[in-house]
Amino acid sequence: MPLGRSLSMTSLNGLPQCEDEDLPVEDLLLFEISWEVTNKVGGIYTVIQTKAKTTADEWGENYFLIGPYFEQNVKTQVEFSEPPNPAVKKAMDTMKSQGCQVFFGRWLIEGSPYVILFDIGSAAWNLDKWKGEFWEVSNIGIPFHDREANDAVIFGSLTAWFLKELSCQFDDKPNIIAHFHEWQAGVGLILSRSQKLPVATIFTTHATLLGRYLCAASLDFYNNLDQFDIDKEAGERQIYHRYCMERASVHCAHVFTTVSQITATEAEHMLKKSPDVVTPNGLNIKKFSAMHEFQNLHSMYKARIQEFIRGHFYGHLDFDLDKTLFFFIAGRYEFSNKGADMFLEALSRLNFLLRVHKTDVTVIVFFIMPAKTNNFNVETLKGQAVRKQLCNLVKLVVCFLCRGEIPDLNKILDRDDISIMKRAIFSTQRHSLPPVTTHNMIDDSNDPILNTIRRIGLFNNRTDRVKVILHPEFLSSTSPLLPLDYEEFVRGCHLGVFPSYYEPWGYTPAECTVMGIPSVTTNLSGFGCFMQEHVADPEAYGIYIVDRRFRSPDESCNQLTQFLYGFCQQNRRQRIIQRNRTERLSDLLDWKYLGRVCGTEALTIPGSKVYSVLKFPSPRGSRQSLLISVQSFHAPVARRDWIG
Repeated sequence: MPLGRSLSMTSLNGLPQCEDEDLPVEDLLLFEISWEVTNKVGGIYTVIQTKAKTTADEWGENYFLIGPYFEQNVKTQVEFSEPPNPAVKKAMDTMKSQGCQVFFGRWLIEGSPYVILFDIGSAAWNLDKWKGEFWEVSNIGIPFHDREANDAVIFGSLTAWFLKELSCQFDDKPNIIAHFHEWQAGVGLILSRSQKLPVATIFTTHATLLGRYLCAASLDFYNNLDQFDIDKEAGERQIYHRYCMERASVHCAHVFTTVSQITATEAEHMLKKSPDVVTPNGLNIKKFSAMHEFQNLHSMYKARIQEFIRGHFYGHLDFDLDKTLFFFIAGRYEFSNKGADMFLEALSRLNFLLRVHKTDVTVIVFFIMPAKTNNFNVETLKGQAVRKQLCNLVKLVVCFLCRGEIPDLNKILDRDDISIMKRAIFSTQRHSLPPVTTHNMIDDSNDPILNTIRRIGLFNNRTDRVKVILHPEFLSSTSPLLPLDYEEFVRGCHLGVFPSYYEPWGYTPAECTVMGIPSVTTNLSGFGCFMQEHVADPEAYGIYIVDRRFRSPDESCNQLTQFLYGFCQQNRRQRIIQRNRTERLSDLLDWKYLGRVCGTEALTIPGSKVYSVLKFPSPRGSRQSLLISVQSFHAPVARRDWIG
C-alpha cells in the first residue's frame, strides 16, 4: 500500500559481531517517547512506569522520558528541576525562546527518571504549519476533526524539533537513541528520519490500530489475517490516516519491535513488516524475605473482600464464606476483545454444573471494568451501612471479652442501643435480590455486560452457586464500598480470569502471577504465548491457557468452563500449593531479567560510529543483540544476531 512519497530507507545487514558485554553508556543519551509518560491512559503507562527503575539504574543521568504536559497529572507526579545536562538545557531553552512551553523534572515513581514534557496547547498555533510539513514528507493528511491525531502531530513535531536542537550540539559524534512507543509518538520518528537527524530510532507497537478495531467487530481475525483488504478496512473505520501514521513509523524506524509473538504475526499482515525483535513486557518483582508472606497477604485481603460481601449480600448471606471463591476480570471495557462475553457464558455453564452436582462451593465473580456511571447504587451503600452498624455492636461486646469479663448486656446496652440493634436486624430482612452492579449505569439498557447477565439469568438468586458483581470503576483504597487498591484486591482473590480474544501482551494475568494468584489467559494473548513457550506445564503452575485460536468459540467456552469447574473442586490445601507454584514463575517476568535481555543499550564501534544495541532473549535463553548505526540518515543500518 503506498503511503504517498516514499522515504529513503536503509537495510539491515553486515555488522560485525560484538564480543564485549560491557556496553559503555557514559557518552550516550537514551530518550523514551510516549503519550503515556506521566499520563495514565492504557497499558503502555504500566510498561514505562515499571521498567523505569531498571533502565535508570543502568543509564543513570543519561536516561530521559519524553511525554505530553497535563497539569492535572504533573501536580502529583513530577518534581520540577533544571536539566543537569547542558545540551538538553540548551535545546529546551531554544524551544522556549520561540514560544513553546517545555518542562523538566523527575517523575516521582520508582527510579525517579528525568522527564521532558511538552505543553501541546502552547504549541497548537503551529498545527496547520506542522500538518503541512508532515504532508510534505509523508503525504499523510490529518482530518481537522480528529483531535487525537492532531495532538499526535503537535507532539511529534515538538519531539523532532527537540532532537534536532539536541543533535546539532554534537557535531560529528552522534550519540542519541530515541525509542518511540505507538502511533501517537510515531510522527516524531518519521520527521526525525526525514530530516536525516543522526539519531538511532526504535519503534514499538504494543497493539496494531487496525487489529484492535477488527477484533472488536467480532470477526474471525486470526484465521483470516491474510484475507483482509487493509486499505478498505481502515477506511471504513475512518482511521486510515492513523493507520498510515503507524505503518510509516514502522517502516521508518531503524528497529521495529513488538511485545509478543502473536502481535508480531499480526504486524506482519496489518503493517506489512515483521518485527526485528520481540521484547516481552515485565514488572517490578518484590520478593518477600519469608516465602509465606504473600500467602499471609492473600488471607488478609480476602478477609477485607469478605467484609464487603457480608454487606452486599445482607439478607441473602446463606452461603459459607469459608467455602466461597473470588474470581475476577479487570481491564479496559472491551466486551469481546477482553473476553467478557465468553467469561459470562462460561459462568452460566459453571453455575449449572455446581447446582447439578450439589456442591457447597459458592463462586463470587467481580467485573472490574470502568464504564460511565451516575453514582453508587443506593442499595449497595445501604448494605455496607447495615453491616457497619451491626459490626459496631459486636465490637463493643468483644472489648469486654478481651478484658476477660462476661458482659452484662443491661449495663453495656441501654434501651436506645437495643432499639438500634433491633432496627438493624429488621433492616437485614431484604425482599429484593442483591444488586449485580455497585453503581447506577448511565446507559443501563445498552450495557453489554448487564444485557448478557439478563440473558443468562445470573441475578444473584439464593439457588445460584455463581454470583456476579459488576464494579464499573477503578478500585481505590478511599472507596466507601470496597476500600482496596487494585493490588490488594488481586491478592485477596483466588483466580483472575482473562479469556481475551485480542490481548497483545496481557498485564492483568502477569500481575496475578507475580502476586502468586492463579489466572486464566488464552493463546491469543502475548502473555499466554510467552508462558506456553517458557513453561512446560503451565496449568500445574496455575496458568490456565484457553485455546481461542484453533477451536470454535463453543469449544473454547467449554474448555474455560472445565478450567473453572476444576478449580472449584480444589481444596484449600491444593490452592495454597498452587499459589506457591504460581509465585515461583514471577522471575520470568522480572524487569531485572528482561531489562538485561530486552533493554536498550548502546555500543561504540571504532571509527567514531555509535550503535544502538537491543538485547533480547533467544529461544534457549542466551543473550542476543540487534545493532543499528546512527552515523547519519543515509548511513548503512546493519543487523547481525550474536550470542554474547
